[in-house]
Amino acid sequence: MNQGEDQRGRNRQPGSGQTPGTERGAQQRRPVSREERMRRKRERLKRRRRIAIAILCGIVLLLILIIAGIVALVRHFAGGSDSSNDKDGQASDLTIEEQQAEENEAEAEPVSITISAAGDCTLGTDEYFDPSTSLNAYYDSNGPAYFFQNVKSIFEADDLTIVNMEGTLTEETARQDKTYAFKGPAEYTQILTDGDVEAANLANNHSHDYGDQSYTDTIAALDAAGITNFGYDRTAVMDVNGVKVGLVGTYELADGMGCEDEMISNIKAVEEQGAQIVIVSFHWGLERENYPTENQVNLAHSAIDNGADLVLGHHPHVLEGIEVYNGKNIVYSLGNFCFGGNSNPSDKDTMIFQQTFTVQNGELVEDNVTNIIPCSISSDSSYNNYQPTPLEGDEADRVKGRIEEYSSGF
Repeated sequence: MNQGEDQRGRNRQPGSGQTPGTERGAQQRRPVSREERMRRKRERLKRRRRIAIAILCGIVLLLILIIAGIVALVRHFAGGSDSSNDKDGQASDLTIEEQQAEENEAEAEPVSITISAAGDCTLGTDEYFDPSTSLNAYYDSNGPAYFFQNVKSIFEADDLTIVNMEGTLTEETARQDKTYAFKGPAEYTQILTDGDVEAANLANNHSHDYGDQSYTDTIAALDAAGITNFGYDRTAVMDVNGVKVGLVGTYELADGMGCEDEMISNIKAVEEQGAQIVIVSFHWGLERENYPTENQVNLAHSAIDNGADLVLGHHPHVLEGIEVYNGKNIVYSLGNFCFGGNSNPSDKDTMIFQQTFTVQNGELVEDNVTNIIPCSISSDSSYNNYQPTPLEGDEADRVKGRIEEYSSGF
């Protein structure tokens, strides 16, 4: 063994197999016991479980919030209720559908409709009149749009226009034995449609001028033109911008107060059909009289007492007053309007009566928004050219003054 080997031998520790430097490193990094390793592993697992639980809870909470939001949106748009109990804590007797209906009604916006009413429209002539000055001659020369051209803008702007159809639209030739009998061809319905008239009363003393067939012919002509017509035992319920308007036509001249029972029955009939506004149109009174008869007043009051919201009158061929009875309007006579029954009546004053009704939650709101538009039956004051025209200035004031005078006694 040489000296170098001996030196290396002296530097080794017996049985260690390590150098002194290696022994110091081992002392600094003491071996980790098995228990310590297991403890540290358990701590890591606990931390991971806590993190996983926290994440899971967050996901569950997020899902709950999303579901709650969806349910709230569905209930909002479906009109559902957030509570199934009433104010006293007892279970509500209302079904879900009833609750939704009540909530929908509570949220309904009011709907207003304006109704225009005009008087006697005789679309034709008497066969004994001078043909050259008759309404028929003006139709042949000017066409159907001529007649209502001065009032069409008024009727276009409203929601419903009602007139009294005084005469027949027929080809029948068997004229009734009476002083005046009126008829025109079925095409004269274009006068009304071009003028934006939607409804016509047929309960009057000229609806059968050429027999029963002329009456059914008139109904058929108006139906074909899309004009709602009513009268006698025939009522109508119109949908006007979502509001149901019931129309009743009553003929007083033949039966006097004897027509009352039928009138009341007809009012109840349109109410049962869902009418929210009821209008009763009467053919009554005395010709050329500016004040109503006792029968007119009694029937008008009875109509309102039994559910009518507006009463319209015609037949006198002149204007009569307007009465407000229990908050409802009674227009006793609208006078003539587009009137082929006389080529030059001495009294050409007439009017368009307008009333705006408001319905909310299916019920009529009590209001009385009215408008009176003074008119003449002719655009020429010297004769009747069958062209109703609104009046202006002093002439309008004069006609309004007449209506106020006739109304002052109510």
